[in-house]
Amino acid sequence: MSQSAVMDPKEGFRYRWFVPGDLNGFFGLMFDNVTVLSFMAMILIQTFEMPADIVFTRMFPGTAFGVLFGDLVYTWMAFQLAKRTGRQVTAMPLGLDTPSTIGVAFTVLGPAFKMYQGQGMDDQAAAMQTWYVGMAVMVYIGIFKTVFSFAGNWLQRIIPQAGLLGSLAGVGLALIGFIPLLEVMGAPLVGLISLGLILYTLVARIRLPFNIPGVLAAVVLGTALYYPLAAYGLVGGEIVWPKMELTMGLPIPNLGFVHGLRDGLMFLPIAIPFAILTVVGGINVTESARVAGDDYNTRDILLTEAIATLVAGICGGVAQSTPYIGQPAYKTMGSRAGYTLLTGLFVGLGGMLGFIGFIVAAIPKAVLAPILIFVALDIVVQAFQTCPPIHGPAVAMALFPNLARVVEIQMGYAAKFANMVKELATRTEQFLNADLVTIALGNGFILTSMLWGAWVALLIDRKLRQAAVYLVILAGLAFFGVIHSVYPDGNMYLPWNIPEPFLRAIPYQFSSGYLALAILFFGLSFTRESTEPRPEEDI
Repeated sequence: MSQSAVMDPKEGFRYRWFVPGDLNGFFGLMFDNVTVLSFMAMILIQTFEMPADIVFTRMFPGTAFGVLFGDLVYTWMAFQLAKRTGRQVTAMPLGLDTPSTIGVAFTVLGPAFKMYQGQGMDDQAAAMQTWYVGMAVMVYIGIFKTVFSFAGNWLQRIIPQAGLLGSLAGVGLALIGFIPLLEVMGAPLVGLISLGLILYTLVARIRLPFNIPGVLAAVVLGTALYYPLAAYGLVGGEIVWPKMELTMGLPIPNLGFVHGLRDGLMFLPIAIPFAILTVVGGINVTESARVAGDDYNTRDILLTEAIATLVAGICGGVAQSTPYIGQPAYKTMGSRAGYTLLTGLFVGLGGMLGFIGFIVAAIPKAVLAPILIFVALDIVVQAFQTCPPIHGPAVAMALFPNLARVVEIQMGYAAKFANMVKELATRTEQFLNADLVTIALGNGFILTSMLWGAWVALLIDRKLRQAAVYLVILAGLAFFGVIHSVYPDGNMYLPWNIPEPFLRAIPYQFSSGYLALAILFFGLSFTRESTEPRPEEDI
């Protein structure tokens, strides 16, 4: 028999760990990871102009090694569960967390690189220091997730679902969806064809002839069309031809992260909410696997993703790993444990030997972007479908800070900030400039989204005093720049030390606004109307 199997002589159980369905699972999970790495590279190299050698030889190997470590452990856990239960189980899929990888690239690594350039470092030195900061942030996240893997259910209880999923939906809409959509429409002749195939197979759920995997078809057909059309200038935009070379690097454990620990602290308001989301997400995906028939231990799943992130950070990685949503889908397509083993080996070895970097450079962004757009759609839809319908406004409220962040990125406010401050310093009138407010609202956007969605959900549930507590927390965080920092780099501060009066006004006014609303809600909580049950038609 050609299928690989493991025999348990005690029970005579035959676990068929590699079956044809594992190939479909491999292509899906592998391309998810390659797509995320591709956009991380695009953001850092093209948007922020970071040296490519630092990205491919320093950041990629450790990042990919985290995926290898996690997928190997999840593969082993599938063998153990199969042996214990006598069932043909499906391994838990693990890969790079899409929202945080793209979010960290846009809001941690890129800004850190520009900050170091602004301090007079040359490109190589600034990129190296950025790498250290990225490592440090992963170490912080790994430690946080390790601790909270024992308290994940508590986190899930105290933060309303609309806050958790709403903040994730905002990342999906603004960063994972909108920015890749620009890539699709920048080369519409191939981008729309790839997007159409993704929507045809993954959204409409229509099978292609011969049961060809939709992701594979979209990537292969889109790439096959791109280069012949590019040769005749028919795809739109600037064409970057890939270099036929491999950029190798080993994920050797090192203490580089120590050099980034101090500066990494300023990015924790962005990083920690991403960690919380993966902890809670790990609980949810483990529960979905249990419902599908594979009863994994939740704490083991969470500890594995935490340690994989920590290992990646120590070895040079700059993106966290997480169990992927959709284990039941992989089970439905017939995958077992082979697909996670293949994915881990492909991504891990590819990051070390350089062929992942080559693939990332060779596949056009307009062809890979539709995969991320599908992920974005799935995240946004899940947020609205999973949360109680009456919490829909809370989910929508959580989207806005993410939109502020994407406007800030696209308008290049960080680069224009110094001139903006000079211009405003000449004015005598006191007001909150719209551009400055956009910068402030976008800083700490994940944490802001989570807390906004939470207090609005509690308000809808008529828990006014709990909503007031969240508003007090928002006021405190805004006052010291943990959220709503007045500086583009998101630095925290003591507000009375801000030299410019028009910048100093922002933390005072934001905090005053949150506190005033908290006091109002606390007072209204004593009214008879606030304790009345919601009308039945609203429930």
